[in-house]
Amino acid sequence: MAMRPPVPVPTLSRRAKLVLGAIAVLLVLFTVIGSLTNVYVDYLWFAETDYTEVFWTELQSRALLFAVAGVATGGLTALAIYLAYRFRPTFRPMSLEQQNLERYRQSLEPRAGLVLTAVAVVLGLFAGFAAQGSWETWLTFRNSTNFGQTDPQFELDLSFFVFEYPFYRLLLGFGFAIAILALIGSLVTHYVFGGLRLQTPGQKLTAAARVQVSVLLGVFVALKAVAYWLDRYGLVYSDRGDVFTGASYTDVNALLVPKTILVFVAAVCAVAFFANIVVRNLLLPAAALVLLLATSLVIGVAYPAIVQQFVVKPSANEREAPYIERAIEMTRMAYGLDDIEYVDYAQDTTTDGEDEAVDPEVAEADLRNDTETIPNARLLDPNVLAETFTARQQIRNWYGFPEKLDVDRYTIDGETQDYVVAVRELNSSGLSENQSTWINRHTVYTHGHGFVAAPANEVVGGSEGGQPNFTTRDLPVEGNIPVEQSRIYYGELIDDYSVVGAPEGAEPRESDLPQSGDRQINNTYDGEGGVSVGSFFRQLTFAVYFRERNFLLSSAVNEESKVLYVRDPRERVEKAAPFLEVDGDPYPAVIDGRATWILDGYTTSDSYPYAEQMELGEAAADSLTGTGTTALPDETFNYIRNSVKATVDAYDGTVTLYQWDEKDPVLRTYMKAFPGVVEPKSEVSEELESHLRYPEDLFKVQRDVLTRYHVDDPISFYEGSDRWQIPDDPTQEVQEDQPPYYILAQRPGQEGAGFQLTSALNAFERPNLSAFLSASSDPGTYGDIQVLQLPGNTPFLGPTQVQNSFGANQDIRRDLTLFDSENSDAVLGNLLTLPIGDAGLLYVQPLYVESTSEGGFPLLQRVLVNFGGQIGYANTLAEALDQVFGEGAGEVARDSDGEGAPPEDEGDAAPTPTPTPEPDPAPDGGDPGESPDVDAALADVDAALDAFADAQQSRDFAAQGQALADLDAAVRAYQDAKAAADGAATPGG
Repeated sequence: MAMRPPVPVPTLSRRAKLVLGAIAVLLVLFTVIGSLTNVYVDYLWFAETDYTEVFWTELQSRALLFAVAGVATGGLTALAIYLAYRFRPTFRPMSLEQQNLERYRQSLEPRAGLVLTAVAVVLGLFAGFAAQGSWETWLTFRNSTNFGQTDPQFELDLSFFVFEYPFYRLLLGFGFAIAILALIGSLVTHYVFGGLRLQTPGQKLTAAARVQVSVLLGVFVALKAVAYWLDRYGLVYSDRGDVFTGASYTDVNALLVPKTILVFVAAVCAVAFFANIVVRNLLLPAAALVLLLATSLVIGVAYPAIVQQFVVKPSANEREAPYIERAIEMTRMAYGLDDIEYVDYAQDTTTDGEDEAVDPEVAEADLRNDTETIPNARLLDPNVLAETFTARQQIRNWYGFPEKLDVDRYTIDGETQDYVVAVRELNSSGLSENQSTWINRHTVYTHGHGFVAAPANEVVGGSEGGQPNFTTRDLPVEGNIPVEQSRIYYGELIDDYSVVGAPEGAEPRESDLPQSGDRQINNTYDGEGGVSVGSFFRQLTFAVYFRERNFLLSSAVNEESKVLYVRDPRERVEKAAPFLEVDGDPYPAVIDGRATWILDGYTTSDSYPYAEQMELGEAAADSLTGTGTTALPDETFNYIRNSVKATVDAYDGTVTLYQWDEKDPVLRTYMKAFPGVVEPKSEVSEELESHLRYPEDLFKVQRDVLTRYHVDDPISFYEGSDRWQIPDDPTQEVQEDQPPYYILAQRPGQEGAGFQLTSALNAFERPNLSAFLSASSDPGTYGDIQVLQLPGNTPFLGPTQVQNSFGANQDIRRDLTLFDSENSDAVLGNLLTLPIGDAGLLYVQPLYVESTSEGGFPLLQRVLVNFGGQIGYANTLAEALDQVFGEGAGEVARDSDGEGAPPEDEGDAAPTPTPTPEPDPAPDGGDPGESPDVDAALADVDAALDAFADAQQSRDFAAQGQALADLDAAVRAYQDAKAAADGAATPGG
């Protein structure tokens, strides 16, 4: 039978090879150019902000780790493969196995150098990329700073665990990887070239192969001995204790000594492998390896499991008590909770030693004497009023306000008051279609303008009833907070770059102020911010970086032009200080007459001994995360400090980092690694310090930890009998944690009101209130955390219960039904918890009405209060307090309501403070109390709501005020008619 000739393999023509080669070169070239452009643009940003120290230190650290790890991994693996190839047997026994391998040998041997180089380069690149991501681990190890505190088990300074232990683990991990890769490479090479014969009769390993494999296995086992030694220290992170973190009874008494024994067993095993070089007997290392495996299973696994199951679990609360005490103490220190003031609140001690609630008359007396908390009760909810600020203060369509506004305090004429504040930012999404050309987006509409503030405890009365009282407003900015530089070139809403600047004498082109006369007032940026783009090379660089040819073609880009980019304050701080986690809520303040962003930076670690591990993003989340605040990354950590306060100038983008926690060893370590990057605390000006707030994300993490670790007794901690819980936010439809609230209030035992961040805490799996947590933001007491502990024998209402009580009140429910109509929505504001003297906690909640028409915005219409289950519901806080505590009790709040209360007809009866029973159903099964008067009143309510919607749509503020007054009168008329109809329908009525 004739054999067919082999089918020729098609080959590429010379031209095709050249084309493919050119394409490959171009792809590599574009990739390299793109990467270099990104690095260069990054460098220009760091140079502009004076943070080149960060750029070069990070780059050098990454390059060093990349080089060392790459050379060590690729080089040593390649060396092992080379040695296996170098000492390959010259003659190999004839066998089917060797015949099958011969064709591979023939293919590899001519290219041995190329293959070896490729293996070294590929492995080196993978190892280098993996190692360079650990640059912070290297820097903290190199610049380690002592904590001045030792751990309770090993009596080592905590810096060993936080800075050194992670680096040792990193080295050990790469050591194992190199040993395994070298072993695999050697075995494969020996097999291909005949040093290892799996199926050939006779000797399985040549002498050279036996020596090399023995050495590599010996190195691996020696590294295992080191790993066992480090495992001893790793017990401080054990989670064997179920309810706590750190070395448990079993770890200390049944695992610590076995780990030490395993160190010596592994060392003996390693020596046995090395001895095999001389002894030439595989039985010795094999026996040592079996001994190591058996020992590790018996004393490293089985014995601790037996102790845990039969010694610890039957009486775990007692056995683990000393170790739980360690965990409580160390966790409190790790999260900055080791110096908290606990106050037994709203309780008196009787002669028999039992606690009982304070008498209501005492509460009323405390309320009437209060001159700090009630007058400053916040009626404006910063999470609701963004649309109101936009409707009243947007000025131009390309301006906007963030979804969540901020609360800060200012001292005006000697009086400190909290304000809802915002800056009028550039909002590119508001540009119309004809405004969205490249020229307009990037050279005309370049910045926002203005600072807006409204006292948090006031609303406007008269025809504009229910609106914030903007005491700093408009363009140019005017009001009681003087602002000299209010242009906003850097802000939370600015997500695009701008090209600014023009030659001297050129016509300004940046839209700036509202029209004066017959023309728009423009501006030319003259600040220090931005990167010069005047040269052709820079223009080309940014054209490549932003993929925009107008950098080369547009006349708007000239020799004086600058490019502003990375304009979000949070992103700027994160870039300038990559070793920090930055709080998700930057806030604006006027410092030295300039609009300035203030941010909080955290140093964190996941290696603090005995401290509970948490997920950062999860712990700092609440019902408002993502709706105006930025979520923190979901990284594991167990140590956190608010170590840095940062500012970003809204005009020139200057980033300044201040050392705030001078005792934090983590920050001091980074300050050694990045000298000159963080300013000392003494550089914080008095004016800046007066606007610093206790940070929200840190507070949320701490309150989460505190729900478990406020307990001192280890047995109670183990049993969980005194746990607390963060309440769900009752004002939101999602079941998420209630956010903390900034308030200006007087603490028990404190003179005067203080600006503080607060949160209510419930009993675990119960809706009742157990504690009230607050952190001071005032200079002098900044960071002081106080916990008001409520008596356990008196069921204080928690936030959800209070919200439910409001919903059960007939008058409130009726108004909510009326306000939630086709033309309007009822919007419940934040439910604030306010401590009143030593008497108890007062709940205050604003109720807003928002038109559903386009351009509608919330206006304050009612105030709800609850104290001890008694409800007040009225147009003003003062009237609501009168309903709860009696006539005149709200006098202290009347000034805070100001003219601000919505208009009210004299002589109308105020809503009743407590729920009233529902009327009985009508005998015929129709609506209870139905009458022509009720129908007429409902028609008037609908007409007033329609008028209100029309007025909001047309932005006629006087008409809005009149419509609200008509709505208020119509609602009262409806209430009167409904009450009369209900009385007539009731037997005997």
